[in-house]
Amino acid sequence: MNSAPHKVAVLGLGRMGGAIAARLADHGFKVTGWTRSGRPARGVTSVGDPAQAVAGAEIVLMALFDGTACRCVLDEIRAELRSGAILVNTSTIGPDEAATLAGRVGPAYVHAALLGSVPAAEAGTLQILAAADHGTLGRVRPVLEVLGTVRPVENASTAAALKLVANHSLAGGVLALRDSLRQGDALGLPREQVLDVLELGTLGGLVVRKRHFLGSRAATTAPAEFTLRALAKDMDLLGAASTTPLRSAGGGALADVRALAGVRALADAPAVGDADFVVAATVPAAQDAALAPLRAYVRGHATGDPAHFRAAFLPSARVEGIRDGAFVSWGLEEYCALFPGRPAPDEATRSRRMDTLDVHGTVATATMTLAHGPDTFTDVFLLMCVEGEWRIANKAYHHDRYGRT
Repeated sequence: MNSAPHKVAVLGLGRMGGAIAARLADHGFKVTGWTRSGRPARGVTSVGDPAQAVAGAEIVLMALFDGTACRCVLDEIRAELRSGAILVNTSTIGPDEAATLAGRVGPAYVHAALLGSVPAAEAGTLQILAAADHGTLGRVRPVLEVLGTVRPVENASTAAALKLVANHSLAGGVLALRDSLRQGDALGLPREQVLDVLELGTLGGLVVRKRHFLGSRAATTAPAEFTLRALAKDMDLLGAASTTPLRSAGGGALADVRALAGVRALADAPAVGDADFVVAATVPAAQDAALAPLRAYVRGHATGDPAHFRAAFLPSARVEGIRDGAFVSWGLEEYCALFPGRPAPDEATRSRRMDTLDVHGTVATATMTLAHGPDTFTDVFLLMCVEGEWRIANKAYHHDRYGRT
């Protein structure tokens, strides 16, 4: 510790920043903290102004919510930074934002993307993707190694991008978990039994760590380790940076993490948005209401009764596809006229499977596979929520018989 920096300022004493500051204080660093909320941290001297916090600090560590907060705080403290001070940014921000901050600060900037949540920070087991000039990283390494394992990467942009990709895997995991829990509920299985089995499989690590949020007596009021609001923000950053759609790992439970209500809409509601992100696995899916017309559509096929199609579709809907090699476009009544009002003779052998459902506010898209003897139909739906009720606005289909169109 003799050669290690001794005075550290931590700007942002939220869940992660507070845990970081407390751990550094426990390991002999003199820590001064600041946060806009005034939240204290154990063992940390808190002050009311960020410029006051950084005065005399050898290391200034930022643990802020987003890039805007980083830029604003940097503007407030820059004139007060002592000569030779190092700025360590642990905030989760976009790659371009990280590169811009690195350019503004210069060689004294370290982008330290943290893999792990509050318990890992408290235990000093974070994985830290650190991008900095070699000499600068050497000076700050004693501080970072108190928090976890340092993994150098080539630049700030890469560190920020890798953190977003890692958080995308969290989103995929919780969405797959939500799908598994929903299927267990649909089958009437006890939640605790389902969780016991999931602990044995691919999702086991997540279930073990987060089980107190997931069981039938879940501690939903327990302090969040990583919030839904933060996850939604990170997925927005990733989508904007990669310009690649964020597909779910859970069979349509959250096909677009940025837009679908399982995370994003919850993040807009303060009480739920501040809950731990894994709570998204236990809340009712936003798609459930949009399933109603699709279920009516399935009933129409199963019974041959066109009344179910009239309940499923908007009156203005059209059904289009290729039939006997020619394009067809039917209005709703033309489509209903195709059904005789009774089940098909081979109904007992037919099956229908919902493949995807993506909800985006008042519109949704869905796909379904219908296996009718030798014929397989892939249906693609556009749905709309009109006056609070979901209906199918249009359907297009692909017909395949024994593998041939």
